[in-house]
Amino acid sequence: MRKEGAQIYVKIDEYKDILEIVNSIKSKIVEARETLNKINELKNEEDSELDLWNTEVEEIEKKVDHIDRALFEPDSL
Repeated sequence: MRKEGAQIYVKIDEYKDILEIVNSIKSKIVEARETLNKINELKNEEDSELDLWNTEVEEIEKKVDHIDRALFEPDSL
């Protein structure tokens, strides 16, 4: 276990390697965040399109129901 304030000695080469690895990880995190944002945008666009399709199908269904009633139950109109 390390005491607080205790110094740790690391070779310069290892320190530079560690910095490169940490920077690489940070870069990959930024890329992952950008990808997730793009996926979220696409999902939102898809949801909007599906809502539109659902509305259009409901409208068509209402029109077909109206035609059906007009043909088979003329007294109900």
